[in-house]
Amino acid sequence: MSRSVGTTARGIRTPIIKEGNDLINIVVDSLMEAAKNENFKFKDKDVVGITESLVARAQGNYATAEDIAKDINDKFPEDIGLVFPILSRNRFSIILKGISLSGKKVHLLLSYPSDEVGNHLMDIGKMDDLGINPYSDLLTEKKYRELFGEKVSHRFTGIDYVSLYKEMANNNIDIYLSNDPKDILNYTQDILVANVHDRKKTEKTLKDAGANLVLGLDDILNSSINGSGYNDEYGLLGSNLASDHEIKLFPRDSQYYVEEIQKLLIEKTGKNIEVMVYGDGAFKDPVGKIWELADPVVSPGYTKGLEGTPSELKLKYIVDTELGDLNGDEVLSAVKNKIYSKDIDLLANAESLGTTPRQITDLLGSLCDLTSGSGDKGTPVVLVQGYFDNLASE
Repeated sequence: MSRSVGTTARGIRTPIIKEGNDLINIVVDSLMEAAKNENFKFKDKDVVGITESLVARAQGNYATAEDIAKDINDKFPEDIGLVFPILSRNRFSIILKGISLSGKKVHLLLSYPSDEVGNHLMDIGKMDDLGINPYSDLLTEKKYRELFGEKVSHRFTGIDYVSLYKEMANNNIDIYLSNDPKDILNYTQDILVANVHDRKKTEKTLKDAGANLVLGLDDILNSSINGSGYNDEYGLLGSNLASDHEIKLFPRDSQYYVEEIQKLLIEKTGKNIEVMVYGDGAFKDPVGKIWELADPVVSPGYTKGLEGTPSELKLKYIVDTELGDLNGDEVLSAVKNKIYSKDIDLLANAESLGTTPRQITDLLGSLCDLTSGSGDKGTPVVLVQGYFDNLASE
């Protein structure tokens, strides 16, 4: 009998995870319990996604604003220039609070009209009407207020981020708007680069321009401060607000967890199941123009079977261009034959035209992130089945 269902994604409920819990066994036990209760079977090439926050919480990978302040004081001798942070209470507020607790004067450079992931500081239409050139113009906070008003609210949060950041830094901060990171060198030569995806380019630009000290958020809390959490690869990148004085860091040792969970699943199910840790999905909101991915990567750890990019035929293209004279079962049979005989690498092949050339982990991580959500669903583990199947799979 032919299959009538392709890819499915199930959110798997787990117990509430706390620091020190046996994450590996809890994840596997939750999957086995779900399979029993919901009457589904595991298959080879199933994918288990585990949200990064579950891993970090089990590790106790947390740090306080005071921990950040100490690391900043250890690494920055004088005033600090802070360049291109993400506009977010969740992502940046505790980081700024920690920097402020160091007692250093902060010179904050914000990109505009939006930050790196699409959070806006101003209305683009009004910016254009005012004749502001975002490629060349630097705006002081005073000029920004003259042009855009004393309160500029984020479309979704209602927050005026310039006001919020001044308050969090106890007003020991000067704020400027520019898209040229070199502008910060007018105020200080010691820079902390705070953007995520373009951080290496920003750091190189500043070093080439003669900055004295250039570090990134991945250089802060990349080792433990008095027993705090840390991430040796990403530092503060990928961190989230945990309380009004504490952050949860991106998890460490994700590769260890995915490989151990895969081993235990093989033992329990007899199936070769792929496993990944996922954070933000890599997708963009079409209304607010916000790109979801504020983590440094979608997946900080995944098993070997998830490496690479998909190699898929574009069925619409084949049917419209090659199979116009066929109907019914003849079309289905011809399409299956095309799939059976397709090349492993379809790069630049017209038959793959329109398929998205993204990493498998980015696609699966986005699916998992949308399935688990970031609210109260209570499903921090996701089981994806049939993802690697195609129309010819029986």
